[in-house]
Amino acid sequence: MALDLPQPSAPAAGSPAQQRAFRHWHAAQASARVEHWAQAAQGFEQAFASHDEPAYGLHATHALIKAGRSDLATQRAQTLRHRRPTLTLAYTLESHALMERGQHEAAVACLLALPAEAPRDAAYWVSLGAALQRCRRHDDAIVAYMQSLALKMDDPTVHFRLGMAFKDKGMKAEAAECVRTALLLGLDSSEPAARAQLVFLEREACRWASAAPELAKLRETVQAAPADRAAETMPFPHAVFVDDPLEQLKVARLYAQHVAGRINPLPLRSARAHEGRLRIGYLSADFHQHATSQLMVQMLEAHDRARFEVTLYSAGPDDGSAMRTRLRAAGEHFEDLRGLTHAAMAQRIRDQAIDILIDVKGATHGTLMPVTAQRAAPLQVSWLGFPGTTGASYVDYFIGDPVTTPIEHAAHFSEKLAQMPVCYQPNDSKRALPAPSRRADWGAPEGVPLLCAFHQSYKISAEVFDSWCRILHAVPDAVLWLMRWNTNVQAVLEAAARERGIDPSRLCFAPMLPLEQHLSRLACADLYLDAWPCNAHTTAGEALWAGVPVVTLIGATFAQRVAPSLLNAVGLQELVHQSVDAYERQVVALAADVPRRAALREHLHGQRGSALFDGQRFARDIESLYGRMWARAVAGQRPDHLPAA
Repeated sequence: MALDLPQPSAPAAGSPAQQRAFRHWHAAQASARVEHWAQAAQGFEQAFASHDEPAYGLHATHALIKAGRSDLATQRAQTLRHRRPTLTLAYTLESHALMERGQHEAAVACLLALPAEAPRDAAYWVSLGAALQRCRRHDDAIVAYMQSLALKMDDPTVHFRLGMAFKDKGMKAEAAECVRTALLLGLDSSEPAARAQLVFLEREACRWASAAPELAKLRETVQAAPADRAAETMPFPHAVFVDDPLEQLKVARLYAQHVAGRINPLPLRSARAHEGRLRIGYLSADFHQHATSQLMVQMLEAHDRARFEVTLYSAGPDDGSAMRTRLRAAGEHFEDLRGLTHAAMAQRIRDQAIDILIDVKGATHGTLMPVTAQRAAPLQVSWLGFPGTTGASYVDYFIGDPVTTPIEHAAHFSEKLAQMPVCYQPNDSKRALPAPSRRADWGAPEGVPLLCAFHQSYKISAEVFDSWCRILHAVPDAVLWLMRWNTNVQAVLEAAARERGIDPSRLCFAPMLPLEQHLSRLACADLYLDAWPCNAHTTAGEALWAGVPVVTLIGATFAQRVAPSLLNAVGLQELVHQSVDAYERQVVALAADVPRRAALREHLHGQRGSALFDGQRFARDIESLYGRMWARAVAGQRPDHLPAA
């Protein structure tokens, strides 16, 4: 929601100070119109210093936030509200400054401190909703957004925000309806990103009939967009729903240009040979209990500190978990960047002279691409966090492997391909082995083929579910074991099974569990059925660790080559298929072949000491890759493809 900042009246016959203040304000407005926010803030501050009129102080606060000076903006807003305790907009702006600094609880407290007699406009309620949402108080956020809509029902941005609150609460279908309303009301330049969000929500709710036309509209929008212009897109839905790698590249480039157009990059720092260790920085908002951290933690612990100085840059929350504690100890340095602007994050990385910056977040929720866009380090690399290209000219390498990123797929990526020798995905051999358990412990039936498909619900398309139902028809005693990822999915999938002639009782739904319990439960499955065009990634690795064979389908995109890479690493290429028909035939055959399943399980148990599950070996391999990248750079050579050595 755009803020309605008050305009001071031109002093026809005011004091010299009033007239001087107005001249400063007028000049600052000109700077604000071309988004020269630092200059605008200086002018508004001069106006406020010349004449104590609230409008000048409010404009100064707003410009300071836009200029990335949320610290000074907070001070200015506090001055205003202390002088005028019922000035609602001062509280609203202070909350914005506090949220920019990651102080979400303080932002809520600030807004709730507004005296009862002060007016509460739509912008106030939206700001309160945003602060509450960031504090994960989703029910309270929904109430605040409803209050805003009661004052201004036709604001598309508020409908969108309300949808995101429902999304965070796990109510995907309700969230989709809010986003659909926002699109109907008109979101201008944000429409492609909002439409992508709508597709994702519909797929999370498994509302395939609604998702399909929205995905078609999204693809038409992307295909029609000029390739050389920035656009506010959302690359992740394309990465996981679209099987055209060049279309994925285009949407990623549109987004990367959009990010780059909103920042002022730092002066380029060239790679230079230096004494001492190579300085590696890992940048993420997921350094807590998160799938990315679960994969990479042992690799981080195993880095050779005699040769590499490793810093973890964390822009996400401290969840107080054992994983967070382990991560803090894994890197030589752990920098908590929460509350800093993207510009300040980039400057911190630059000040610490990082040689190679590894973005392990990519264009996912909480993206840090505005940091990499500022070129904080001489070499910048995308790895692990996003299943596809960044499309960014400011990212030099993409780390994959011979299966996920064969060199002949180079045209699908904006980056140069750097291949790990085994698999791009690290694993943690220190994690617990699955504890022995029985299916009854998890509410699953004994004595029948148990076909596990613990995918996030957005990966389950109508085509994939059709395939699974055909398998259930062919194996009449089999049960399909699914994850209850949100409030919508169970009822929807049970109805979809019934429509396909499958008794819904043959679908068994599992709740979310902590990792060790999840692994113990997963080991009870007979087979893991993969999805497409986005495979299981972390979960496929977990299934193999638990001894459960994964049957998969390979495709042209990175997202559909991850499970094949994992299976290749454990010597089970026979479980990788080129067609849906071959995939189904093998699942049906294995469901009936108890000895073969037992042999596959035994094989996988023997692979727990293999390269796929060896975090220390992975560390040596990725260090070798970093060394090759750096050697080229200090020799003055441009990045180039680095095939597996």
